[in-house]
Amino acid sequence: MAEVDVEKKAAGRMLQPAKGYLTGFTHSLNPYIGCAFGRPVDNLGRDAVGCPYCYVRRLPVALLHPKPWGTWVTVKEGAPERLRRELRHSRVRGETLRIFLGSSTDPYQPVEGRWKITRELLRVIAEEGGVDQLVVQTRSPMVLRDVDLLRALGKKVRVSLTVETDDENVRRLLTPTSPPVFGRIRALARLRRAGVLTQAAVSPALPMNPDRLARLLAEAADRVVLDTFHLGDGSGGKRSRLLGMARRLEAAGYEGWFDPDLHLRLIPIFVGILGPGRVGLGAAGFAGMNLA
Repeated sequence: MAEVDVEKKAAGRMLQPAKGYLTGFTHSLNPYIGCAFGRPVDNLGRDAVGCPYCYVRRLPVALLHPKPWGTWVTVKEGAPERLRRELRHSRVRGETLRIFLGSSTDPYQPVEGRWKITRELLRVIAEEGGVDQLVVQTRSPMVLRDVDLLRALGKKVRVSLTVETDDENVRRLLTPTSPPVFGRIRALARLRRAGVLTQAAVSPALPMNPDRLARLLAEAADRVVLDTFHLGDGSGGKRSRLLGMARRLEAAGYEGWFDPDLHLRLIPIFVGILGPGRVGLGAAGFAGMNLA
């Protein structure tokens, strides 16, 4: 695996106004800049990266950095203290806070094991209060480490773990630096048993056995959000096409998985197993809305 450079930078504003895909949220919150799950994979060729479909790779934060996306992570020094001040100011102003934690980085990527910025942000939120809703988005079972704080936050917090497929061969082919699929599913189940609200983000939907995955997630998660390249990349699939996803899927023999109407094939299967009250779709689904 390629090395990841860890940089440090004084934290600026932590609660950023939500925009674009984050319908239903007021703010985004990111403990790091950059994401090591997107690091290049040396033995798979020069263009092979850990998460080739990640939309952040097409944003200025990635395009303007001198180093390739995935090879660097910036730690936001002083982030917990900065967040505490912002929460107190927000409380004085009587603001509603619906926060999405992990919109442009994974809060539980490997550097979190050392720096623990995410854990300290959760601690600040638990101590300060004033947050109406918090969604923690990750693909890492490391989130289990913080079950104590997540339980302390009660029903205001929902942990959303990405589970794009039930096929480890697909995971190794398309997201080789991400944690194994079944480790994520087990993490969801453990969180749910601990009383933490859980969400499986099938986002974006990668080649899978949808019946099998729906049944696994019905046991492990409180709800599921379905998303596709065309629904979720913020550009109707154009950004994903520029990232080469149509070509990658076709070359691997997975025709049809870049289809703009893929969600219409998946919805009946997931709803048939979980029921409409446990299935969301796209941006509205991430905001907590279920299919009727």
